[in-house]
Amino acid sequence: MELAYIPSPSHGVLHLGPIPLRGYAFCIIIGVFLAVWLGNKRWIARGGRSGTVADIAVWAVPFGLVGGRLYHVITDYELYFSEGRDWVDAFKVWQGGLGIWGAIALGALGAWIGCRRRGIPLPAWADAVAPGIAFAQACGRWGNWFNQELYGKPTDVPWALHITSSTDGRVPGYYHPTFLYESLWCVGVGFLVIWADRRFKLGHGRAFALYVAAYCVGRGWIEYMRVDDAHHILGLRLNDWTAMVVFVLAVAYIVISSRLRPGREEIVEPGAAEDAPAEGDASASAEDAADDKGDDKAGDKAEGKSEAEAAGDKTGGKAESDAGASGDTDESVDLGKESATGSAEQEPSDSTGSASASESEEESGAGTVARDEAGSAKKS
Repeated sequence: MELAYIPSPSHGVLHLGPIPLRGYAFCIIIGVFLAVWLGNKRWIARGGRSGTVADIAVWAVPFGLVGGRLYHVITDYELYFSEGRDWVDAFKVWQGGLGIWGAIALGALGAWIGCRRRGIPLPAWADAVAPGIAFAQACGRWGNWFNQELYGKPTDVPWALHITSSTDGRVPGYYHPTFLYESLWCVGVGFLVIWADRRFKLGHGRAFALYVAAYCVGRGWIEYMRVDDAHHILGLRLNDWTAMVVFVLAVAYIVISSRLRPGREEIVEPGAAEDAPAEGDASASAEDAADDKGDDKAGDKAEGKSEAEAAGDKTGGKAESDAGASGDTDESVDLGKESATGSAEQEPSDSTGSASASESEEESGAGTVARDEAGSAKKS
């Protein structure tokens, strides 16, 4: 009795009225959307326009689906063209059977057509979508779980996959979940490419080549565990040989490309760089407007200060005038005091002195009147 295992779905199709909803198709669709979303973010970060990845994916995805199906049908032709088989089943993609090697090869052709139409380099676009393709494969492998296919050798590990179907030669039992192994491996490959691209600034298709090489390493040991029917060459499954050949080609491309074209592309999409200055101009205009507004505020403050200074000057002038008038008045009072003092000091001792004193008083009075009139004139 198994205490722990991964159960298989009882069926891989849900019917919404007359419309069948297949788990395999859903996994493929989710993977495509994930690849396009992540590829778009990476493309923008490298200087491209938003939406370019999706526009080219319109060409790459259909070509990839056709290529993946062709590779599967050609390498497993006996499933469709041998005695007792119906060749029409070769078109039933929803039943499973997409070869990644054919999907990448023909998908690259579709991407090349899309890139030519947009005038952008295919290697740069491939670098942007490489991690997303790995994550898309991770999602797509769960479609094999819905179809109870592509499992490994019998095992009693706690994470064994419980196969319950007996169609197409299946034997119910517990097997290695190779779909899960490959899904996890693809997730690791995606993160490896993201890290290496940031660390080493991969360009000219080298990020995509790294994805291909890393995937081939995992596919080699996972393929060795599978027990489904396959063609063998010198004791190895066909997909093992394919993985080894593609791995060597990918590594050779990385080495040769790094020597011939080191670094990363400065321009990945012609005309996209013009959008950045436009945004910069808008920011500059906003800054200029803010500066103008600040200048206006400064001018208003300066004008207000000038008015305050003018008001202060008027107040100061008035205070000085009042101080001048007060000074003139004090001066007249002092002069009057001096006259009175002078008159008191001159007292007559005899009649002649009295006359002289009277004359002196008249002269003093006249002088005082004259000085009072002069003071009044100054005050006015």
